[in-house]
Amino acid sequence: MLVRLQTLQAKIQDTERLLKIDELKQKMARLEAEMNRPDFWSQPEEAKTVAQDYEDIKKEVAKWQALENKTGDLIELAQTSDESLAAEIARATAALEKEYNNYEFYLLLNGPYDQTNALVAIHAGSGGTEAQDWAEMLLRMIFRFCEKQGWTTRLLDESRGAEAGYKSVMFEVKGRYAYGYLKSEHGVHRLVRISPFDAEKMRHTSFALVEVLPELGEEIKIEIKPEDLRVDTFMSGGKGGQSVNTTYSAVRIVHIPTGITVSCQNERSQTQNKETAMKILKAKLHRLEEERQAKERQELRGEYKSAEWGNQIRSYVLHPYHLVNDHRTDYKATDPESVLEGELLPLSEAYLKWIKE
Repeated sequence: MLVRLQTLQAKIQDTERLLKIDELKQKMARLEAEMNRPDFWSQPEEAKTVAQDYEDIKKEVAKWQALENKTGDLIELAQTSDESLAAEIARATAALEKEYNNYEFYLLLNGPYDQTNALVAIHAGSGGTEAQDWAEMLLRMIFRFCEKQGWTTRLLDESRGAEAGYKSVMFEVKGRYAYGYLKSEHGVHRLVRISPFDAEKMRHTSFALVEVLPELGEEIKIEIKPEDLRVDTFMSGGKGGQSVNTTYSAVRIVHIPTGITVSCQNERSQTQNKETAMKILKAKLHRLEEERQAKERQELRGEYKSAEWGNQIRSYVLHPYHLVNDHRTDYKATDPESVLEGELLPLSEAYLKWIKE
């Protein structure tokens, strides 16, 4: 048992080195010093971002420290105890190994942007009210998942359907590893169900596209020429403070060379909406360049599939049987209701393992 515990201790220390936990501790100390400055809250939005970053890092460091401490205590107990505690030590060791296996999963989240915040957009496919309702179901599913992970969400732009749901909706997710986990949702999602909007109770198939982008830092340079942009302002239709819906605070930016259009209306001022829209445009252009490079690499191998209609990544069947099927990883779940309630972790983990293969 002692050898087993010492092996576990070595694995924990190796994993901490790979995850650069010591660097996180140093960053945590820097953030703490910044938060202790007298003028820290003079810029509330920036301060909230720093405070959230600090809390996320603190939680990650604390759980690894706790695991290391518990393993060390158990090794000491195994070295000094008699046979009467052998069964208890074995149970505790098994529990620690299980805990470590759960934490070890973070090694899969080693992509260049996996630790960053995420920008998510959901677009209803063809099908009117049925597809728009599906878009709202996906919005709720992702919101519930984010809530379970302890991340914060904020709507940036929305276009509601005439009867129900959304034509499109965009939001940001703030939290450590938000993009790493949510990138599994990028693509077309297909729903099969008895439509609640059909008086004849016929079975319908609906599609919605989910876009997931990393929130890029200032170190990522994307050249955007002013002459390549068309900026329109319009009256906001979203929820907000007193001036929203009465001033032309909403902003729409069109990137003329690519045709990419980004709008933002849920900030309080036109300047804030423009800054947010530019941040989203930057992320979309970065994604476009990455997909272009990926397409070139894949064409050399003979195959490439983009996130378009017909290339759905996942199907949710609510009738005539119950099944969620991820077509990339072949992961299946027979309880689609729980998935739609935000139980996305198994699907996300299966995807992360699949892309590492």
